[in-house]
Amino acid sequence: MLKNLEFGIQTNGIKHTHADPMPDIDTRFNMVKETGLFDYVDKTPAANEVEQFLLASKKYQLPIRCGGWFYMLGRDEALLIENLKIANRLGSRIHNIQLFSHNASGKLISNQDVADFYEFALKEGEKWNVDPCLEVHVNMWSEDFLRVSAVGQIVESMGLPFQMTLDHSHIIFKIDNPIEQEVFNINEDIKKGDLILDPFTVGNVCANWISKGWVRHCHARSAVPNNPKNIAATDGEGNIGRGIQYPFRDPGTGNYHELWNEQLLEPWKEVVRQLMLYHANNADSRLGQISTEFISNFDYGEGCKYSLFDQAQACTSWMRSTWDKILAEAKK
Repeated sequence: MLKNLEFGIQTNGIKHTHADPMPDIDTRFNMVKETGLFDYVDKTPAANEVEQFLLASKKYQLPIRCGGWFYMLGRDEALLIENLKIANRLGSRIHNIQLFSHNASGKLISNQDVADFYEFALKEGEKWNVDPCLEVHVNMWSEDFLRVSAVGQIVESMGLPFQMTLDHSHIIFKIDNPIEQEVFNINEDIKKGDLILDPFTVGNVCANWISKGWVRHCHARSAVPNNPKNIAATDGEGNIGRGIQYPFRDPGTGNYHELWNEQLLEPWKEVVRQLMLYHANNADSRLGQISTEFISNFDYGEGCKYSLFDQAQACTSWMRSTWDKILAEAKK
């Protein structure tokens, strides 16, 4: 029995430069269809856009397989239910959850709080035939990476399946990055050897999650160790973007604020390889799809002059080729 793996694109990345206006919904679906590269699109649209997404999905025969949103405990439980209903209407199978590190009262949430919210999401998702997945993401509880394994163990002790979204750009950009390693004091975990970020080192955190079979969904946005800050973006207080996006292919002269070096992408690629190897060789793997997510947000590609859509295509072409090779080897 051949293992399946689908490749999609988050619709916020279906545009070219940051300065370009976002194309309308029909145009975005048409752009995706014309590439012949993508199996689906990834989006939780606003309620007033749902019908337009359904029409475009049917017209271009592109499922809306996944979506996602960000939530705060004590504030957004009802919003999660509404988004799960939207996912059901769209025919989505996955709803990606970013959960803020602090609740509505400003208190840092505990691992048990996360597990309880996840149990709530699972029960609500079951009603609407949608699988919720907790995402590894900056500015969320999961930016303290060791907590992910702790929560996964709690969830499994509750007799529940733990399903997560792996966006390893959030791990890779912190490698050799002392400023970013100070967030949640993960530098102390790294010094003690409890946390290993480098995917080429045995016992690294991504390989640990993958080997447990927890990865149900994956976001693909390339990043490199000590990723360059996004100096093209500045907020109202003069801060520059954290820098969690690196062009997958040569962005062209003058289109990126650093000299592009393809070799720097190897750690990011290695995690994709490890994830695909696990999926190809383990019958119980729950991974179903990978969505590219090259975006123009502040910490990512705001101010970018390279094409987000072209980068997504290049990344997906590489992933498809890599998957084909791994699958062929697994069948020998």
